[in-house]
Amino acid sequence: MTFLEKRGHAKEGSGTIEVICGSMFSGKTEELIRRLRRASIARLRVEIFKPATDTRYAEDKVVSHDANAIPSSAVESASQILLMLGEVDVVGIDEAQFFDDHLVEVCNILANKGIRVIVAGLDMDYLGKPFGPIPALLSIAEYVTKVHAICIRCGNLAQYSHRTIARTDRVVLGEKESYEPLCRECFQKALAATP
Repeated sequence: MTFLEKRGHAKEGSGTIEVICGSMFSGKTEELIRRLRRASIARLRVEIFKPATDTRYAEDKVVSHDANAIPSSAVESASQILLMLGEVDVVGIDEAQFFDDHLVEVCNILANKGIRVIVAGLDMDYLGKPFGPIPALLSIAEYVTKVHAICIRCGNLAQYSHRTIARTDRVVLGEKESYEPLCRECFQKALAATP
């Protein structure tokens, strides 16, 4: 009998993948933290991972823009998650867009072992293009939640992360000094105005 069966939770193959996606400042990490805390309250064993490249707030915590935090382990690659994993019921993964495409296989392996996997990340980059492994994760997930920010130019729902600094690298870590959430119309106008 496995640990999960003893606890009366998931059985082999009955895990799930949940994806929380959206633009910057939409509350993705906040929602991830909320779900993981609820799992902890339910006395489920929870482990949280984030990419080692994301050093904006803390190396050993997942932190939302509102400064809510939960302890996590920073990993260099998606495959490292499998190496560091203990006996768990729930695995949380933040900033999934920064992981390699192997993250899809890792999430499938975990779900197939009966683990609930909750992944949060940007679904589009600063140009509005699909970002990292998120599109593939959306296609295999049992549950998808798309959250929205508020467009700072017009007040409508925002789904785009517009970069406000002159950098063309696909990955540029930043906050409000580098990005703004925009709706479709305001994003198209901002792209057209960019030299």
